[in-house]
Amino acid sequence: MPTFSLPRTTVAARLVLTAGAPASGSVFVMDRTAHHEGPETVLDMLNRGDAFFPFRPESRADAVLLIAKAHTVLLAVEGGPFPDPARLSAAQAADVELVLEGVATLTGRVQFELPDAHRRLLDFLNASQDSFFAVTQGSTTNYVNRAHVLYARPTT
Repeated sequence: MPTFSLPRTTVAARLVLTAGAPASGSVFVMDRTAHHEGPETVLDMLNRGDAFFPFRPESRADAVLLIAKAHTVLLAVEGGPFPDPARLSAAQAADVELVLEGVATLTGRVQFELPDAHRRLLDFLNASQDSFFAVTQGSTTNYVNRAHVLYARPTT
């Protein structure tokens, strides 16, 4: 019996959960999304309403694990969070230090799109109902679950 599936692309990632050691592997994003032009981003995938996402660990390339988003502390990938240069140029930025549940301190830069009157890190952290947000460190983007941030502080 034929099955229907949408084309997906694999993205190499490092997964940190609330328990266990970090794992390297791949996540899957759709080649198209209804929310914007172009392919789905890792951030889009993590902020979809689905409670789980598929992850193929490097250690078990023949297996796909269904990971609970609620227990995902962060997912790190190479590359930036904004594939759209127009959005990147309009975004505001803040340097931040985060202390995450079960993880060492994470420092990096967050980029966000908010009105000029709401440029504080506090405004960014409180503005969105999305579970995950992006923190860049050099060429790595860490997609962080808000529910596992113990505290944050601006570093500039």
